[in-house]
Amino acid sequence: MSVDVMEKRRAAWPDDIRKEFDTNQLNGRVGTRLLSETERVRIWEIRLAPGERIGFHRHVLDYFWTAVTPGRAQSHAEDGTIVEAVYSAGETRHFAYGRGEYKIHDLENVGDTDLWFTTVEFLDSSANAPLKLSL
Repeated sequence: MSVDVMEKRRAAWPDDIRKEFDTNQLNGRVGTRLLSETERVRIWEIRLAPGERIGFHRHVLDYFWTAVTPGRAQSHAEDGTIVEAVYSAGETRHFAYGRGEYKIHDLENVGDTDLWFTTVEFLDSSANAPLKLSL
């Protein structure tokens, strides 16, 4: 997909979403709370009440997430698309990134129940170095 197409798609986003995307290009906080970190992994929790969202963040490490609760979410992706997904409790997805590859997105709970995920990033076996986490 061309840069022009991605920029045109993002232009349709609300101003506050576009501004947040622009300022959070290197945000490595992929969860709402960091539960644990070792030399091998970072374990994150994402808990979102209905209407809450976690802002834009960048995935550079191999990782997986597991939905602890069922629910619905909407995500703005770097390519300008807006995707809605339905999750089942226990659903798990795995992602791997080659050197220099990444994904930037946000996540908003558009359902009527709390949405809860556990995400595990692999620090020692990913092709990319972990991003520094801001406090």
